[in-house]
Amino acid sequence: MNTELSIAKEAAVEAGNLILEYYKADYEIKDKGYRNPVTTADYASDARLKEILTQANPEYGWLSEETVDSKERLNRERVWVVDPLDGTKEFIEGVPHFVVSIALVENGFPILGVLFNPVSKELFSAARDQGAMLNDEPIQCSSKDTTEEMVILNSRSETKKGLWTAYQNSFSELKPTGSVAYKLGLTASGQADMFASLRPKNEWDICAGNCIVNEAGGKLIDLNGAPRLYNQDDTLITPGLIAGDSIAVDKTFAVLKR
Repeated sequence: MNTELSIAKEAAVEAGNLILEYYKADYEIKDKGYRNPVTTADYASDARLKEILTQANPEYGWLSEETVDSKERLNRERVWVVDPLDGTKEFIEGVPHFVVSIALVENGFPILGVLFNPVSKELFSAARDQGAMLNDEPIQCSSKDTTEEMVILNSRSETKKGLWTAYQNSFSELKPTGSVAYKLGLTASGQADMFASLRPKNEWDICAGNCIVNEAGGKLIDLNGAPRLYNQDDTLITPGLIAGDSIAVDKTFAVLKR
């Protein structure tokens, strides 16, 4: 596992540095769907990550937001689950809340996670039963007694749509932040108390962050209260998600399900 973790960290940093070559520079933007942009930087990062990771372990499966999916991955015991640039909207806007996200899944469970923010140089990492780290320093989820004391990281777009208005008095602060994966890293490192989304996300958005949160003493569940298994045929996770300290997650779940 240490070999894979080392390779994933090196790949994340290399892809992140590649993304920086495009940041606040000239690049092409396309729309994959409504409010779902993709850029030259996304594709460049994806190509480099796939080259590094699949060459190192050609027997592992591959699932990436920017690669055409192959169901062959469903027959693999281990699968890389990658978002080459999570937070593309923020990248386009020049907001430094985006990361390279790399996870390794074994029989459905995330056993390795790496997140790299190339602007802030934050490198979050974790491997099963080895704890979670931020730039090689141990990290732990924050714990508060009540939700009213918690800072919760939520979606910028969900906030703009007014989806969090009903919960404003339930938490100390609702803090809109870009990139789902980055929010999970910040939560795992105790820089916020909780992450939550009221809308569906894809496996590549959260898989690496799920591993890091787990190893930081927390957990991730969907809004039905269930943990997530990865490398599924349908990669969309509904109806939404909560992650953070295990007890705090249960308290937050109770608030959101009222």
